[in-house]
Amino acid sequence: MTPAKNAPATASRRAGHYVAQPQDYRAFIPSPLPPEPPVRLEGKIQARLSQADLALGRLDGSIQTLPDPDLFVLMYVRKEAVLSSQIEGTQSSLQDVLAAEASIRSPKQPRDVGEVINYVTAMNYGLDRLETLPISVRLIREIHTRLLHGVRGSQTQPGELRTRQNWIGPAGCTLNEATFVPPPHHEVPNALGALETFIHNPSELPVLVQVGLIHAQFETIHPFLDGNGRVGRLLITFLLCQRGILKQPVLYLSHFFRQHRSDYYDRLQAVRDGGDWEGWLAFFLRGVAEVSAVAVDTVRRVLTLREEHRTLVTEQLGRAAANGHRVLDYLYRRPLVSVASVQAITGTAYSSANDLVARLVRIGVLEEVTGNQRNRVFRYGHYLKALEGGEIAE
Repeated sequence: MTPAKNAPATASRRAGHYVAQPQDYRAFIPSPLPPEPPVRLEGKIQARLSQADLALGRLDGSIQTLPDPDLFVLMYVRKEAVLSSQIEGTQSSLQDVLAAEASIRSPKQPRDVGEVINYVTAMNYGLDRLETLPISVRLIREIHTRLLHGVRGSQTQPGELRTRQNWIGPAGCTLNEATFVPPPHHEVPNALGALETFIHNPSELPVLVQVGLIHAQFETIHPFLDGNGRVGRLLITFLLCQRGILKQPVLYLSHFFRQHRSDYYDRLQAVRDGGDWEGWLAFFLRGVAEVSAVAVDTVRRVLTLREEHRTLVTEQLGRAAANGHRVLDYLYRRPLVSVASVQAITGTAYSSANDLVARLVRIGVLEEVTGNQRNRVFRYGHYLKALEGGEIAE
């Protein structure tokens, strides 16, 4: 990518323009949405839009086939929190997050697990808040507050628009070496205000195109000193739910963006340097289609697993099958359990709960993961594997 300082003077001003600053660098001032000239919805974009719409429709329909969609969403939000946070450098896995939420301590637990839990909190807060407050600068600031509360970045004024210049580039680079320099801080309120206006004004553009434009514009404005990427990715889901495209928040592009990190940044920079909105939108819509298809496969795996294990519990546990089903249902909410938690779920004596856990281990539903004689933790690994589509991150 071309460093912002050296952006060519002849670059298209369709997405905005670079302005020389007194400190000898160029900052980018974005033009309000929608782009002018208008986005060309033809050729590759038209095909990708059709594919994305179809894939989203299949995803929304598949979620409705689940016996309890809310339980699936509960875990899927955590999966997204892990992936989105890993883009920002965290090391925590899905199991780390589940263990922390269940107050299961481990010396191997990464210190950054709190950042992922904050992401879950911010996601759930935003989805609840949408019922009373539309997507707005106010909501974005509230989400940002919860995202950075008490974790790395908490010293950068959570919930407050930045009051100094930030920049994007390789670790350790200076402002003059930056790949991209967002607008100066005094331009941020106006830029966000214009973005909020675009979000709420009626538009003939397809919703997915609008969402793609909004995400790119938010990342270009980069209104906070930290957490912009995570908030920008959350916005995608919030917009799809608010516009009624999805009944459940199950489309998350973090995995696609992480897989294609270089392309992601290059496509955003091509918008700024050359006004290539079409290139960005083709990339974004491809991501929507691919991620939707993966999510549909995940739903299918979960459904298959649930039926297989319900049958297994019924056939193998005899008179204990009723309590076995209670535990199995609970595992779709909390895939890590102890004997004490199984005792609470079933309302039985500790010895009976211990026997039930042993039988669930014996038939392959649970597996012990600590290796301890005391304070043992058991994992519903098949479910975690179904969610992650492969091996479980330890």
